[in-house]
Amino acid sequence: MSHESGPKPPGGRRAAARALACSALVAAPLAHATNGDQMLGLSAIHNGMAGAVVAAPQDAVTVLVNPAGMAELDTREVRFDLGVGFLNPPRKVNGNDSDSNVYMMPAGAVNFRVGPRLVLGMGLGGLSGMGVDFADTVAAPGLQSVVTTKQFFKVAPGFAYRIDDRLAVGATLNLNYQSLALATPAFSLPQNQVFGWGLTAGLVWRPSEVVQVGASWSNRQRMGDFEWNTAAGRFSMRMDAPQTLAVGVALRPARGLLVEADVKRIWFSDVLDRIAVRRPEGYTGAVPAVMPFGWSDQTVFAIGVQKDLGERMQLRAGFNYGKSPIGPEDVNANFGSLAVVEKHLALGLTRRFTERISGSLSWVHAFNHRVPSSVGPPNTIELQQNIVNLQVAYQH
Repeated sequence: MSHESGPKPPGGRRAAARALACSALVAAPLAHATNGDQMLGLSAIHNGMAGAVVAAPQDAVTVLVNPAGMAELDTREVRFDLGVGFLNPPRKVNGNDSDSNVYMMPAGAVNFRVGPRLVLGMGLGGLSGMGVDFADTVAAPGLQSVVTTKQFFKVAPGFAYRIDDRLAVGATLNLNYQSLALATPAFSLPQNQVFGWGLTAGLVWRPSEVVQVGASWSNRQRMGDFEWNTAAGRFSMRMDAPQTLAVGVALRPARGLLVEADVKRIWFSDVLDRIAVRRPEGYTGAVPAVMPFGWSDQTVFAIGVQKDLGERMQLRAGFNYGKSPIGPEDVNANFGSLAVVEKHLALGLTRRFTERISGSLSWVHAFNHRVPSSVGPPNTIELQQNIVNLQVAYQH
């Protein structure tokens, strides 16, 4: 979808030069809560386990993470899970706070058992997004209003099939929606939206009653081109979502005790290293031809522990670590995407109210992480996060 708008003129040559230097940073994907720009978890149960849910799925939202997990749920006919998260991500550039520090993140899913071996399901939720609104983003005063807004939302219908008592497989078709707006002192491109698609496949294998193994793979999510019609002509760019691969091992060493450890690889460099911007022929203005974000691939390690307290209560705790995909050499290209948090501590619980209805709560804290620039102007970006998720489930 295109919008009519004209680039805003720069406020003087110095501002234009600085705006051009930072224009490559404002369209970067923006972190939710977070391994890079990828959600740590999509439900209260996921977040309570610090995202370690590939091998031992526990709710219908597994359709968005490892679709094979739908076959593992103790569902006779149907399970619904509906949740909402509230994110508080204080972030700074050179000590300057961004405005707008509360975001809402809904997610939900449903699974239907249609046979002894086959389960169908569909889930929807936000996988990444957020934004920044900085009044002053660089070391020198006078550069105002670096603003970004980005959202990535997925709807995923799929299936799970139990091959035998030990092995289940599953897959989804991912129908993706992405929106983006960006502004600097030199130009402004309004909110725009595109659609795309992708695939996710997974398996769960149970070699024994104590050990369970899971794996999930998503291909590079192919998105359409953002297009902006302006007074200077048409601008366009494409921003895909990265390929991911996750592997996990879950142990049940004692009755009522679950321990899971996951490793996940995210290929950010394929989609967020350098993004080309198609500009009108002969254009010499402030919108850059390439946005050199320079994101590196990320390996994420997560461990979660769950303990049953009686028949109706479960407690969870977990830890998640992934090295920032934004290094010191790329700080000045990422003021609009402060996706630098690395360490996450997670706590959660589930309370079963009736035989069919339960509620879950989780809290995740991402510890503050600062990254100073090692190239160019001596800027510093930093971020910390708090995320609270609420979830209700119905199972029959």
